[in-house]
This record gives sequence, C-alpha cells and structure tokens, in this order.
Amino acid sequence: MTRIDRRFAALKAEGRKAFVAYIMAGDPDVERSLAVMKGLPEAGVDVIELGVPFTDPMADGPTIQAAGQRALAGHMTLDKTLEMVRDFRAGDAETPIVLMGYYNPIYSRGVDRFLAEAQAAGIDGLIVVDLPPEEDDELCIPAQKAGIDFIRLATPTTDDKRLPKVLENTSGFVYYVSITGITGAAAAEATEVGPEVSRIKAKTDLPVIVGFGIRTPESARDIAGIADGCVVGSAIVSEIAAEKPVDEVLRFVRGLADGAHSA
Repeated sequence: MTRIDRRFAALKAEGRKAFVAYIMAGDPDVERSLAVMKGLPEAGVDVIELGVPFTDPMADGPTIQAAGQRALAGHMTLDKTLEMVRDFRAGDAETPIVLMGYYNPIYSRGVDRFLAEAQAAGIDGLIVVDLPPEEDDELCIPAQKAGIDFIRLATPTTDDKRLPKVLENTSGFVYYVSITGITGAAAAEATEVGPEVSRIKAKTDLPVIVGFGIRTPESARDIAGIADGCVVGSAIVSEIAAEKPVDEVLRFVRGLADGAHSA
C-alpha cells in the first residue's frame, strides 16, 4: 500500500472524510512555502497537493497562476520543489504528498530520472493534467511501476462513454472537478456535485475527492459530505498572497479541515 492508500484506509476506518490542501511550491519564496507546508498536517490536512510552478498552466485560474508567477520570479524550479519535499520528509514520514503540475518539466528532465528522484524525495502521487489516458505509456504506467500513484481528473464533461477510459489506470484517488472551467472561477454546489460523484463511485472502488470552487468551512463540509473528501487550493493560496503570517494561514486551513472532517 502507498501512503495515499494507507491514509484513506485509516480515514475510512475512522468514519472521516479527507481534507486535501493545495499550495504552490516556492510561493512567495521557499522559506515561507516550506513553513506553511510543514504546518499543514497539524492544521488537519490529510493529503498535501504541492504545485510545481509552470509558465503555461492550463487548469489553473488567476489566483494559482499568480502564485506560479511569484514562485518563478523567485527562481523556483523542479529541483527546488523536490528539495522542499525532502526537507518536509525529514520531519514527517507519513503525510501523503501529491505533485500537481504539467508534463513539460518532467519530459525535459527525463521520465526515468524524474521518477527516481521523486520516489527518493518522498512523492506519493502525481497529477499531470495535460497527459490524457491515451498517453498513459508516457508517465502514468512508469510512475505506477515506480510505486507512485497517478491521479486522474474527472469533470462535469466526462460522460459515461469517456469515464471508463479515465478510470482505467487511475490510482490513489479520483479527483472530481466540480465545475466546468478553471480553479477559483465559481462555487461548488453539493446538489449538483452529488449525482456526479455517485456516478463515478459506481464505476470505481477508489476514493473520490472533489475540488475547485470550495472556499469556506461550510462548503468544505457540504462537498465532503457527498464525496470521500474535498480539496481546497485557491482560497489557501489567496491567504498566502495576502502576505498573512504563517500561523494565520494555518488557522484558516484548520477551519477548512474542521469543516471537511465534520461531514
């Protein structure tokens, strides 16, 4: 079992929903980013989703795009992102970490080298949004052979014909995108998301986690209540962008986590 598998098994045994928090590596700088990252588990975060800054993102809305630009302006790289993970792992061997990014930096580095370095650093899963299932031989299959989960996104436009292909080689969990569009663009509605989550869960035994459009403890509770958990990214990144102290950012995260865990 991977760390992700163990974490979801433990949550299921406890009858709790998962709270996943997204931050951008190196935003606004490595020191602050790492301080927030190290505080996330104590703030109630079950899985950390760590963004790798990239010049040409596709799924990210303005808030996360700006975070990526701040990180790149501070000379953040894939190497430094993996170094962040190694620093985190020195004090936490259990919290799952999922890298979210795009294929170009991985391709440039070389898949075999990247996977070896990611596995050694302590990465548990990958979300690479610009690699569709038709390209599974590129990264998905090699990642799973290296013991790293490959997490796929399903969306409101993933119909019953497409869904089996999306789920075919997915592992760890399924990330359901609650809205049509980019991150931070609209609010997720449990009444609309619920039937879609049920449709996906009828086709897979993997946990289904819902992201995009969750900004408050109440919405975290409502969305987690109809899924296996929820992801919050833009709302947390906005707190970091506002230059709030690390402990204040983590208090905000704690509120969201408590909302999800109350479901």
